[in-house]
Amino acid sequence: MPAIRSTLARRGIAAAVALPLLALAACSYGSESKGDNSKAKVAVGSKKIDGLDAVKIGYFGNLTHATALVANQKGYFQKELGATQAKYQIFNAGPSEIEALNSGSIDIGWIGPSPAINGYTKSAGKNLRIIGGSASGGVKLVVDPKKIKTLKDVKGKKIATPQLGNTQDVAFLNWAAEQGYKVDPQSGKGDVSVVRTDNKITPDAYKSGSIDGAWVPEPTASKLVAEGGKVLLDERDLWPDKKFVITNIIVSQKFLKEHPKAVEAVLRASVETNKWINANPDEAKAAANKQLEADSGKALPAEVLDPAWKSIQVTDDPLASTLNTEADHAVKAGLLDKPTLTGIYDLTLLNKVLKAAGESTVDDAGLGVK
Repeated sequence: MPAIRSTLARRGIAAAVALPLLALAACSYGSESKGDNSKAKVAVGSKKIDGLDAVKIGYFGNLTHATALVANQKGYFQKELGATQAKYQIFNAGPSEIEALNSGSIDIGWIGPSPAINGYTKSAGKNLRIIGGSASGGVKLVVDPKKIKTLKDVKGKKIATPQLGNTQDVAFLNWAAEQGYKVDPQSGKGDVSVVRTDNKITPDAYKSGSIDGAWVPEPTASKLVAEGGKVLLDERDLWPDKKFVITNIIVSQKFLKEHPKAVEAVLRASVETNKWINANPDEAKAAANKQLEADSGKALPAEVLDPAWKSIQVTDDPLASTLNTEADHAVKAGLLDKPTLTGIYDLTLLNKVLKAAGESTVDDAGLGVK
């Protein structure tokens, strides 16, 4: 796995882009992690941080959330939180995690850029901040090679994305528009049919022939390949330096203000975890898979896990300029209006942690708190 890129390409992109309000889906909050062994990992003599009994952390059961998976499995969160218990909730979609953050069901979460942007703009910039990066890459267009042999063959086909307005949905709609295809962003109907499908059932939809391909994150992409699909496009190839944000760390502004030491502890665990992942890629891959099994009841087979893991790069850098570009893509796709994103980042504590660890600090591309 590539090493963490310590320095961010400084692209002082102004926050001219913005977003409108995709309605957050009303869905139930995430399930508790079945692999939560945090109580057993509390060191003798440890003290609670900020007087908190627990810090509630949310993440997805995706390999693009490798930092959270490994930090849970290896006990990095609990180590840094001391006698304050690390509790976990697992989510399948960004809107439900944003709702959990808004309600206080979680305090800190690993999440994709589009739901973070939507959550920020829906609250007029009052409910969350992005406080760190976590991963780049790990998204592919996988197709049925019998039906689609070249990129031009995508026209007229049925392509799945995880959810209306989610990060991969925005990316595919933007790509389709660049090909000259006309697609209604809400219904998904047009020169290409966009079929919004939960990642859990996308492989079955592919096997049944109800979709011809999918623009999806890992490990779903590699699951489709294991079913005979072919990678037609790796989204990394569409970005400068092959880097784009796929997972950020967010926190509620209330929790950040009231419990900065706890937030700093979680960020310290994240930086420590990413360093360990990059130094021990095979062990880290096994740890992530073990946590996926604990959370879902099923580990990934090697033919899915190995290629999926190789396509993801963990990073402390939030790659802020690419978030700005992704927001621009959503505007161009017709899903979003234009608010301002200024203030969505607060990287103060992350840069404090990075300096203490002897790492280079990271940049917010002009989208930080003023």
